Amino acid sequence: MVGQAILSPAKRQPIIMMRMDSGLLGVASGAAAAAAFMGYAVRGRSSSIFGESYYHGDRNKTALALTFDDGPSESTPKLLEALDKYRVPATFFMCGANVRRCPDVAREVASRGHELGNHTDSHPRLDFKSPRFIYGEMASAQETIHETTGAKPRWFRAPYGVRWFGVAQAQELLGLRGVMWTVIGRDWRWPAERVTKIVLDSAANGAIICLHDGRGVRPAPDIAATIKAVDYVIPRLQERGFEFLTLTQILCPKT
Repeated sequence: MVGQAILSPAKRQPIIMMRMDSGLLGVASGAAAAAAFMGYAVRGRSSSIFGESYYHGDRNKTALALTFDDGPSESTPKLLEALDKYRVPATFFMCGANVRRCPDVAREVASRGHELGNHTDSHPRLDFKSPRFIYGEMASAQETIHETTGAKPRWFRAPYGVRWFGVAQAQELLGLRGVMWTVIGRDWRWPAERVTKIVLDSAANGAIICLHDGRGVRPAPDIAATIKAVDYVIPRLQERGFEFLTLTQILCPKT
């Protein structure tokens, strides 16, 4: 053909491969973005994608909310003694299975003026679970806590902080509001000294602190690190001028 350059297959190949690589990069970038979005939706502290959720109170008020997950347990009474010593109210996110195992402890928590929250019945991860399963877990815990203690939870915290499709609907049906945390002490993993440092370094106006008075639904858990950390940080935070409130007091001060 006159006046027309003809490229050999070998010369065309790099151009074709560049176009294919560009397409693959676009797909990979899209997949990465989708994964990042889902990661935030499921576990992001500020995410309300799978239901209304809060993770801090008024940042202009020198107040903190101390919360405990996974209880009640056989070890909870020792924690209650530490809270009584400093006259500090807290919010306890209870698992229905633990309430049935330790009904007297659950009632004791409520009778001492602490607030009760819903932490599902058996402490499962909720991701990839059906809306029916999620509602069943939350409803069973709500019923068990209410029937055992007389207190009806108004706050829900998902185990592991993992939310999923169906959580928002279950919260609405059960009259619950979701809550995460500002500071998590990782007291199920670290010794008291490290937990103490995390809490003291991160405490700020309106912070919601998450610790644990149980370990999932295991009986007789060792929460010595939690109790030791609580006994150390409370007076030091009080010395810094912080007031301790329940979740309702820190998030709904007019209620």
